[in-house]
Amino acid sequence: MTPHTLACSLRSNRAGRPVRAALHPLACAVLLLASGAHAQTAATDAAAAARVRLPEVTVTGNPLGADAVVVPAAQLSGDDLTLRTESTLGQTLDGLPGVSSTYFGPNASRPIIRGLDGDRIRVLQNSGATLDASALSFDHAVPTEALTTERIEVLRGPAALLYGGSAVGGVVNVIDNRIPREPLNGVDGKAEASAATGNRERAGAAMVEGGNDRFALHADVFDRDTDDVRVPVELGCEKPGSPGLSRRICNSASHTRGGAVGGTAFFDRGYLGLSASTYRSDYGTVAEDDVTIGMRSNRYALDGMWRFGAGPLESVRVQASHTDYRHTEYEGGEPGTTFRNRGNDLRVEAKHAPVGRLQGVIGLQAESSRFSAEGEEAFAPRSRSRSTALFVHEELGMDWGKLTFGARTERDTVESFGSQGIDRFAVGKRDFHPHSAAVGALFNLTPAWQLTSNLSYTQRAPKDYELFANGPHVATAAWETGDPTLGLEKATSVDVGAAWKSGPNRFAATAFVSQFSNYIGLTPTGLLRSEEGDPVPAGTDGALPEYRYQGVRARFHGLEASGSVRLVGQTGLLAQSSRLIGDASTLDLQLRGDVVRATNRDTGQPLPRIAPFRLGSTLQWASGPWRAGLGFDYVAAQDRVPDDGTRATGGYTLWNASLGYRTQWQFGATRSNALWYARLDNITDKLAYSPTSILTTTAFPKAPLPGRSLKVGVRVDF
Repeated sequence: MTPHTLACSLRSNRAGRPVRAALHPLACAVLLLASGAHAQTAATDAAAAARVRLPEVTVTGNPLGADAVVVPAAQLSGDDLTLRTESTLGQTLDGLPGVSSTYFGPNASRPIIRGLDGDRIRVLQNSGATLDASALSFDHAVPTEALTTERIEVLRGPAALLYGGSAVGGVVNVIDNRIPREPLNGVDGKAEASAATGNRERAGAAMVEGGNDRFALHADVFDRDTDDVRVPVELGCEKPGSPGLSRRICNSASHTRGGAVGGTAFFDRGYLGLSASTYRSDYGTVAEDDVTIGMRSNRYALDGMWRFGAGPLESVRVQASHTDYRHTEYEGGEPGTTFRNRGNDLRVEAKHAPVGRLQGVIGLQAESSRFSAEGEEAFAPRSRSRSTALFVHEELGMDWGKLTFGARTERDTVESFGSQGIDRFAVGKRDFHPHSAAVGALFNLTPAWQLTSNLSYTQRAPKDYELFANGPHVATAAWETGDPTLGLEKATSVDVGAAWKSGPNRFAATAFVSQFSNYIGLTPTGLLRSEEGDPVPAGTDGALPEYRYQGVRARFHGLEASGSVRLVGQTGLLAQSSRLIGDASTLDLQLRGDVVRATNRDTGQPLPRIAPFRLGSTLQWASGPWRAGLGFDYVAAQDRVPDDGTRATGGYTLWNASLGYRTQWQFGATRSNALWYARLDNITDKLAYSPTSILTTTAFPKAPLPGRSLKVGVRVDF
């Protein structure tokens, strides 16, 4: 522990339980501010929050727990996460600066960060690896549920290599408390219920925790049921039992449910915890009217930490998990292709004692998985992937800020075993040795101004499907072919950012550029193939265009910015107008925007599915227990597309509004509070198509963005 850390004791904002942790004083202040709500009335809470705004603590962005991070980072938690939650991870995060979504209808989407998607974005659970098949295909959902999530952290930029060589685009860390990491005192929990008109959603979740200074237990369940999603225009549907034309996306209904149990034993110098969770989802794939997916994912996790009293190491943390993932695609109710992915993950992270002003962590990460796809539409073979990596992250505190250094070296093995009954897959084995490094700096120019900069060189090993794919892929409406001779994907990236903060007013902007010497992407070969894979001439019924994974030179560059200005209230620009909304009220103007440009430097063509210029704004009002917001998100037309058939999309503006009211009551020694909320999306019922979705080209006009929808709900913390 350095002189700048202390032990803070506080009461949880969920349950009034005492929690102790060694944290930076600013981190303690943030936690005390967030958790002190139970010691005050709701009106006093709002006034206190309006008076004090402190830096966010982003664990993923800084493994040392510092309050200031060099890399661009953001987080969603608490009321903000509740009011923003969608049915998929990608749509929940879509609209954050630098973040868009792959949007394969309302049931499947992954985050896109700075134009990069797929395996270049690392999705973590409690900082540990997750295992699924969502990066393999756009119609495969990410098995996460926001109803049981406490916080989502987004780390943008190449410095995320600490969590994986494939994380050149960034990291999304989904954090829950299924393995409690702090002692509990008594029993607490939360419950949430909501309903929406646009998809006739009915959703609910409950969580309960209990324990003492030595043991803690956790349990949660969730269920979300939806019908087909409403849209502004009539769309055709050939699904049996459905009307031929309706104002709903055909085959977009879903049913998701699951839960988890976990427990932790606490020792004088650490803890050891285990959890088991399950996720089930049955949903329609909107590109085909009669195809549904039945998904199941079981995950078993271990998390432990030991703190040393003295010596070269301060602490060692060990995380391990085993995942058994499977989903089956049903055609008209009959089982079709089945995808399986089973694997293990181990992460050991050791924090060394400070050496002067130098602090850091060193670690080992090992992953292994076995993948298979069995069925007529299997476009990738059975395979085994293994990865072992050593990494280091160091920070050097300076009078003017800090310097950070990171490095990672890996050994990756990818092996194809072919597929029983299918002879088109190549059999073979490839070994790769990627190396990555990054350096960053943070400059405190004044108490209000900070500058940051990051430079990195990253290498990524090709994935199994990029090497050995060979088959029809319905989600992309193409015959996809891998290249067993692919080399490492290599990129040099730099970003420069500036941030300003004065009371409740803040602004941040980051410019970035990434140069790839070997960007692995799907490129058209100009050939057409039949459903059996034979080359066919143009005009053949059912023919699929062939796309091949190839390495090209590519360049990504862009700008992302966000800010908030206090218009009315204490220190507001229009403080004299506070009488219009109440002396204890605040009115903030929140701004956000980004732009990305991506180019294939070998052909001069734009890369596909890149978000265009986006601009958004929200007017946020708060007074005592009330909060309300009115805002819009403008997305420009995207006509900068390659000439491979990718469809240009028109611009659009989506308006939204939200309303929240917090109540509080006490039963004996138990204090509870509830957030009643309502959210109105796409107020003008605007017809819009996502420029980052493959559906815009392969299934146009079957899957526009959702139309007008009202969502209401309540979340109770006790």
